[in-house]
Amino acid sequence: MAMQALGIILVVLIVLLVIGVPISYAIGISSLAGILLVVPLDVSVLTAAQRTFVGMSKFSLTAIPFFILAGNLMNQGGIAKRLVNFVLAILGKLPGSLLVTNVGANALFGAISGSASAAAAAVGSMVREGEEEQGYDPAVCAATNAASAPSGLLIPPSNALITYSLVSGGTSVAALFLAGYVPGIIWALCCIVVAVIIARQKGYRGRPGKFEWGNLGVATLQALPSLSLIVVVIGGIVAGIFTATEGSAIAVVYALILGICYRNISLKSFWRIVVDSAKMSGMIVFLIGVSNILGWVMAFTQIPQAISAALLGITNNEIVILLIMNVILLVAGTFMDVTPAILIFTPLFLPIVKTFGMNPIQFGLILVYKLCIGNITPPVGNTLFVSIKVGKTTLAKVMPYMLLYYVAILAGLLLVTYVPFVSMGLPNLAGLV
Repeated sequence: MAMQALGIILVVLIVLLVIGVPISYAIGISSLAGILLVVPLDVSVLTAAQRTFVGMSKFSLTAIPFFILAGNLMNQGGIAKRLVNFVLAILGKLPGSLLVTNVGANALFGAISGSASAAAAAVGSMVREGEEEQGYDPAVCAATNAASAPSGLLIPPSNALITYSLVSGGTSVAALFLAGYVPGIIWALCCIVVAVIIARQKGYRGRPGKFEWGNLGVATLQALPSLSLIVVVIGGIVAGIFTATEGSAIAVVYALILGICYRNISLKSFWRIVVDSAKMSGMIVFLIGVSNILGWVMAFTQIPQAISAALLGITNNEIVILLIMNVILLVAGTFMDVTPAILIFTPLFLPIVKTFGMNPIQFGLILVYKLCIGNITPPVGNTLFVSIKVGKTTLAKVMPYMLLYYVAILAGLLLVTYVPFVSMGLPNLAGLV
């Protein structure tokens, strides 16, 4: 029964997505189709409505709209240029200084804004003029911009990690946030290595002259108010001073004050930001509510247990099982956004990894890392296409360089997957595990 229900859910879900049905409706309808094998229609519809309401009624969910609003305020607040100058002052002597700066600024801006596409658009636009003046290949610049932008989604505050916390049964948000730093930095470092290699091949040099501490001091002072958001919010959450929800509200107030001080947010633009944030929040919260139906169906029909038995029937080698999961999630990530993929695959795979003792925190970072790769892979790959548009180039020219970045990022994925300390080191040191 479990495998039949899973087959029905997958077929209906794929068909609905192909014909263009929104992902939230597709998840709800396919879940109902799967449960009709064992539950009458009237009972299943009533239960589904109840589960949706329960899924959207969790207080911790309010952290997501607040972080979205804070991110949008920071996007409009004029921080991208300050972050670019800060990273350039630190890494400007490396070969291909603007490529390396793009990577570092994307990691910082993506962490603050919570959006890989926003980071690619804002930072990519900031460095493009300098890259054009210095004769950089637009395809290389676009590939570097795209490949590095998702690294910020792993570095807190991260809506993807908050979503995983909710669907995984209450995994500590503070522990997940702290665990995200090293994988996010690994992603960025992988991109820096590739950028330096490409820069050496093409003869892109670093900034001329000696390293100047004065320039670094000025750039640091300009970027410090923006960087302090991460320190204040994440530090407060990890230290237990306030919850993730309270931290998200503090982030909104901080971002608003910063935008006003920078004179980049007016009353008119603030209203537009609030409306856009409300629309995005409504979609995500409704999606999380509908995914509660899927979770109920899976629990009722015992789909996770059936999948676990099937995988363990093939092999009981955890390395092979994790490799199979990696392949499945990488393929799924090329067609789905991060949030719905987390909602679908967490209840499927989390029970399996628990059977061989993996901590839910580590699995959460593995899951988010893998699904973030989907942001830069066709056919969906929103961040990839934003970078191509910003870089004024084409997919055909960018893909040869993207392949180099894919190899490096996948190497980072293997580290996150098979070396527990990468994800668990900081939470263990902080006593959050």
